Amino acid sequence: MTSQTLLVIEDDAKMRRVLEIILSQDGYRIYAAAGGEEGLQILEEKNCDLVLTDLQMQKIDGIQVLEQVKKRHPHIPVLIITAYGTVKTAVEAMHRGAWDYITKPIDNEELKLVIRRALDLQKITLENKTLSQGLKQKFGFDRIIGDSEPIIQVKKLAQEVAQTDSTVLITGESGTGKELFARAIHYASKRSRAPLVTINCAAIPETLLESELFGYQKGAFTDAKTSKPGKFLMANRGTIFLDEISEMSLGTQVKLLRVLQEKEIEPLGSTQTTSLDIRVVAATNKDLLQMIQQGTFREDLFYRLNVFPISLASLRDRKGDIRLLTAYFVEGFNRAMGKRFKGFSEGSLKKLEGYSWRGNVRELQNIVERVLITCKKETVEPEDFPIRLEENLPLQKEVPPLLSLGLSLDDIEKRVIQEALSKTLGNISDASKLLGITRSTLRYRIQKFQIQE
Repeated sequence: MTSQTLLVIEDDAKMRRVLEIILSQDGYRIYAAAGGEEGLQILEEKNCDLVLTDLQMQKIDGIQVLEQVKKRHPHIPVLIITAYGTVKTAVEAMHRGAWDYITKPIDNEELKLVIRRALDLQKITLENKTLSQGLKQKFGFDRIIGDSEPIIQVKKLAQEVAQTDSTVLITGESGTGKELFARAIHYASKRSRAPLVTINCAAIPETLLESELFGYQKGAFTDAKTSKPGKFLMANRGTIFLDEISEMSLGTQVKLLRVLQEKEIEPLGSTQTTSLDIRVVAATNKDLLQMIQQGTFREDLFYRLNVFPISLASLRDRKGDIRLLTAYFVEGFNRAMGKRFKGFSEGSLKKLEGYSWRGNVRELQNIVERVLITCKKETVEPEDFPIRLEENLPLQKEVPPLLSLGLSLDDIEKRVIQEALSKTLGNISDASKLLGITRSTLRYRIQKFQIQE
C-alpha cells in the first residue's frame, strides 16, 4: 500500500466524492478541495505528491491552478480532468507543464495507471536531482583545495568552460588533480545529470582500446558472443573523460579524430553509425607538441582536443597551498579512521613546504596518511616524517650512467629499436616515427641487428 498524498480539486461534490473513494482504495491519502482557491490554500499548508484538478471551475480554473503549482512547487505533477469538448484546452495545459489529462467519463483503471506513472516519474526525478546535487557537492570546484594564485586562476577558467560544450584538454604532471578538474567541469555543466564516463587509455591493452571506446557487434571477432556498447555510447548526452590520451596509438587516434569530427560512432562489426551528443575532456602528463614532432601524436587530433587548454601547476609552484591541503587530508583521515589528530606542528609544516613534491598533491596525501598511521602523538613533529622526506630525496631511483651498464653503442641501439617495436606492437611506420628515422633506415638496422619483427 502506498503512503503518498494526492490533492483532488473538483467543484462537483458528487464527482469529488467518487474520486476520493476510488483513490483511497489504492491507499492514497486524499485532500479534497471544492475549488481552485481552496486547493491552492491546502497546497501551501500540506505536503502533497500530486495534484488532480478539474479544468473548468469557477473563479480559479484548472489552468490557473496549474500555473500556480508550477510556480510554487515545480516538482509536483499536475493531472487535468476535462470534458471531451475541452480536450484542446487540456492539450494546451500539457504544453504549459501538466503531466497528462483524463477525459470524462473517467475510466477508473486508466486514472490509477496515469497517477502511478506520474508518481513514479516524480520519484525518479527527485532521486536523480538529489544524486546530482550530492555529486556536485562531492566533486564540485569547492572540493578543489587551494587559495594560491595558480589554483585560483585555473579554477576560474575551468568554471567558465564548464558552462559550455567545448572540448577541454587538461595538462599537468602526475598527481596535480587532472581527473578532479575533469569531474568538477562535468558536474558544474548542464550535462551533470547525464553520465560521466572515464577511461584510462594507458590501462587498457591497445588491442582492446578501440572496442572499449566504440563498442562492438555480436560476431565482430572470435570472442564477441554478444554486442557491447562502447564508452562513447555510454556517455551519450554526458561527458567522456579520456585520461592519459598520449598513450593512445596512432591507429586509434585516427578513429578518435573521426568521432570528434563527425559526432558519430560505428561499432566494430557494424555498418550503421550512431549519432552522439557528447562532451570530451582529455588529459595528459606529457608534452603533446613534442610528441607531434616525434611523430607519436597526430597534429590534427591535438588541435581537435586543444580547444580549451587548462594547465595545472605542480605543487612546487603552489607551495602556499600545502598547509591547506595538509589540514584537509588530516580532517579526512580523522573522519575515516575515527582519530583525533590536531595536525602538523609549525616545524613539520615547514619541512613539508621545503620538499620537492615530484608526486605533487597525490604524493602529499600519501605522505600525510603514512605519517598519521605511524604517529603516536596528537600533533605531528618533524621527527615523525619518513627518512626519504627528511632527506628530501626523490622517490624514484636515479637512472645509472649508460657506460656503467657495460653496453656497446650497438647494444644500446639494438635495445632502443626493440623497445620502439614493442611499444608500437611491431608497426614499422609507427616505430620509425618514434625513433625519428625513415622506414628504410629502420628496416636496415633491424636486419643488421637480426631483430625479429
